Amino acid sequence: MRGLALLPAVALLSGCATYRASPLGSADAVLAPSDPAIVSVDAARIDRPYLTAQPIDLSQPLTPNALAVLAVLENPDLKALRMKGGVTSAQAFAARLIPDPTAAGTFDKRISGPDPLNGFGGQIGFDLGQLRLARATRAAGKASKRQVRLDYAWAEWQAAGQARLLGVRILALTQQAGIARFSAAAAERLFQAVGRAAGRGDLAAGDLDARRQAALDSADKARAAERDLTAARGELSKLLGLPPETMLILAPAGPAPVPPAASVLTAQAIDRRLDLQALRQGYAASEADLHKQVLDQFPNLSLQLAGARDTAGNYTTGPTVGFALPLWNRNRGGIAVATATRAQLKAEYDARLFQTRADIGTAVAALTVVRRQRGALVDQLPTLRQYADATKRAADRGDLAPATADAAAQAIRDRQLTLSQLDQQIAEQTIALELLSGGPSEGWTR
Repeated sequence: MRGLALLPAVALLSGCATYRASPLGSADAVLAPSDPAIVSVDAARIDRPYLTAQPIDLSQPLTPNALAVLAVLENPDLKALRMKGGVTSAQAFAARLIPDPTAAGTFDKRISGPDPLNGFGGQIGFDLGQLRLARATRAAGKASKRQVRLDYAWAEWQAAGQARLLGVRILALTQQAGIARFSAAAAERLFQAVGRAAGRGDLAAGDLDARRQAALDSADKARAAERDLTAARGELSKLLGLPPETMLILAPAGPAPVPPAASVLTAQAIDRRLDLQALRQGYAASEADLHKQVLDQFPNLSLQLAGARDTAGNYTTGPTVGFALPLWNRNRGGIAVATATRAQLKAEYDARLFQTRADIGTAVAALTVVRRQRGALVDQLPTLRQYADATKRAADRGDLAPATADAAAQAIRDRQLTLSQLDQQIAEQTIALELLSGGPSEGWTR
């Protein structure tokens, strides 16, 4: 019989959670790159509306889509956000649970008197107020869970776009660094030739100073391009969770599409942007919390069922109902805080809408200006190339000084460098506009 009495206690204890220590891993283990085979399998199974699932080989040229997939899978910050999503899911699960009943027991030892028995009693209580708040609590938990998931999805979208942006930046800077190095070498050769001519007295000192300054400027541009390229490669490696010394091979991106009007993109952004959807879910959670606070102003009922035996052998049983008297507090503080929080979230959402419209309008206008500048530069290039070819032929025949032909060739390289920079701006601003509008450019026309 005693063993049978212990069975309920054993059953309750068997359902309890147990503590297991989970120490932090070593720095070497944390910083070690992921297994390329596992990453490739995960990349082939990824399911995102703005990504195409594909296996990834880091030894092969990576397309913009591959960079975006790697960022979503391997970015350390996104991995941390995934754990935050688990915390929110656990909180939403906790909000659905019914509170446990409370139990108490008493024992009265008879010290003196005519009664022959010891007294004892027991009671079990239920918090009915929690049942009243359960619906609002669950609604707030679900909305908060959806908000965190949308925030995480928005962070994924931002990381994917940033990876693509860094990819086009690296390709452009690689081209610009090559042009800058060639120009620096040409300027240095011309400076050395002018220096020899000045040493013979064939040129004035002013010409030598001008060539020296041109060589210094060209060298500075080459060094700046190298620094920018190294910084971009480092940012991409950090974004993808790769060691800093990793050298990725990048495939060129396709031509950037022409965006529609800012009003069209703004309308799409309001519907598609995940951060705006997350703010709407946060507002829904605030609405549910305010509802909960309003319900909490009413008396919080508790019910207890008690039984007892006194020292005379009399047995009694009956309920006990308890509640707070809503005289002074009436949860007015909680209602005031929840009301102010809801108003704050509404103002934040409205401000985000205004910011979205302004950012998209600015980005579309800037992209229009850059495209117009690029078109004007492309129109100038044929004339400049004709002039550079003519001066080179004249210099080869000895009819023109070689310095003039070199200057014309350098003018072409300067325009090519500017054209590469404009192409970089167009590509980066197009990706930035995709991020602002909340979806890839393929959806702009839909």
